[in-house]
Amino acid sequence: MLAVAGELPADDTGWAYEMKWDGLRAIAVIGQHVRLQSRTGRDISHAYPELGGLAAALGGRQLVLDGEIVVLGADSWPSFEALQQRMNISAGAQARALAARVPVTYLAFDLLYSGGRPLLDLPYRERRARLDRLGGTGRHWQIPPAFAEEAGVQVQAVSRQHGLEGVMAKRLESRYEPGRRSPSWRKIKNVRRQEAVVGGWSPGRGGRAGRIGSLLIGTYAAGALQYAGHVGTGFSQQALAILAARLEPLRTSAAPFAGPVPDEHARGAAWVRPELVIEVAFAGWTSAGRMRAASYKGLRDDKDPAEVVREP
Repeated sequence: MLAVAGELPADDTGWAYEMKWDGLRAIAVIGQHVRLQSRTGRDISHAYPELGGLAAALGGRQLVLDGEIVVLGADSWPSFEALQQRMNISAGAQARALAARVPVTYLAFDLLYSGGRPLLDLPYRERRARLDRLGGTGRHWQIPPAFAEEAGVQVQAVSRQHGLEGVMAKRLESRYEPGRRSPSWRKIKNVRRQEAVVGGWSPGRGGRAGRIGSLLIGTYAAGALQYAGHVGTGFSQQALAILAARLEPLRTSAAPFAGPVPDEHARGAAWVRPELVIEVAFAGWTSAGRMRAASYKGLRDDKDPAEVVREP
């Protein structure tokens, strides 16, 4: 189930509020073992071996959870930058070494299956109560609080204080609708954040000569990729190396955008198949539909490029 972007409800009655965690969305299928599934349906269990302990922690019960994989920083709040180190890795020694050095935590926020039956048609209020009854906090998992019918503005203020992306508002009587973007779940952002599909890159200059200078990005509308601007800041040296390795095999001869790309961005550009999704922070939209002052935040392997649309 996916959320729509919006504002805080005018009346808190009938709504619950949760923090919008800066992590990787994952379904956890738990029994004797744990299988983690990304939003795109990929099995990502191998990348997070420390989460295998969820099965024992929950007593081998047959459960399906919805939640976020995060890396908690020294202040015990999620760091998306730190999480990037755990994404796109192979199974085996590399995953185990990173698990020891940069451990992740699974933050469960919904319970979809329990006691031998699906819970999708139960209202969020009841699913959440059952989730809370699972109880406790393990070394690598938590059930963060939800605030039912309390002041959404106060919950949002706490999220701002800790530098989180925003809050989620969920209707207490809503059922869980797999794969659907439902108005029963709202995401209220503290800063402008948007997923974008990479369609190419412009070569770097000066200190970035021979490497990526900026990414040329777009969002989908009516099934076509529309140019949404360029991202030239926010990259670490490691991020530039990872992006170059991921984009080089996707090179193609023609721009993937449905409309024109400004000459100053298209000149000398390397085009790629639109398969890589990133997340950016930005100041706002221009009248031409471009992001202003966009800054790179990280890769989003949990997003299907075809689902990346412009958000309000």
